Amino acid sequence: MSVAATEFLGFTAATLTTLCWLPQAWHTVRTQDTRAISLWTQIFFALGIILWLVYGLLLMSWPLIGANAVTLVPVLVILTMKLRHG
Repeated sequence: MSVAATEFLGFTAATLTTLCWLPQAWHTVRTQDTRAISLWTQIFFALGIILWLVYGLLLMSWPLIGANAVTLVPVLVILTMKLRHG
């Protein structure tokens, strides 16, 4: 597989996995209902995203950097809402 095709694959995967968090974040902000969200799952997921972001930075892999930087935002929004509203 060519480098361009590999990068395209990475960016496509990054886009899809990033976009999947937007509806959850929007719903959580709109309703402020976090009862069904596990605090520990959000904490571990946020830490995992941060580690993937650092890994991407070390490799200078733009799909990893972009996806994890963007995904971290809604995940932290959800985590913040969970901490505020239980």
